[in-house]
Amino acid sequence: MHPVRRKRLIVIVFILAGAAVTATLVLSALEENINLFYPPEQVAGGEAPVGKRIRVGGMVLEGSVQRASDSLEVGFVLTDRRGSDVGVRYSGILPDLFREGQGILVTGELDQAGVFQADEVLAKHDENYMPPELIQADIR
Repeated sequence: MHPVRRKRLIVIVFILAGAAVTATLVLSALEENINLFYPPEQVAGGEAPVGKRIRVGGMVLEGSVQRASDSLEVGFVLTDRRGSDVGVRYSGILPDLFREGQGILVTGELDQAGVFQADEVLAKHDENYMPPELIQADIR
């Protein structure tokens, strides 16, 4: 083989190997950081993975919020329109918009007992939402 062709072949092999290593690292990083969304119906049906970081969204069931008196621990039930329920435990400060009957999105892991251990709670609002500060200032 001609020395120039051999040199080109070696350069091409190194470029392809570098591209393969880069693609492998990027794909593995994306796989680790993915948060799949599951509605309460799928979680209650056993379709959600146990011990893997996921998101669950639904409505807070009326009368289900239980707050600990000595800590920031809160338990509540997420439900959907089909009657599927998922118990959620969260330790922390809840969003201002959190209330019973409100749409909620929680991020965390499902434990072996089927209770969702949330580490983040987000409250949904409709397109007509206005922060309390603006309502008090009557700015429209």
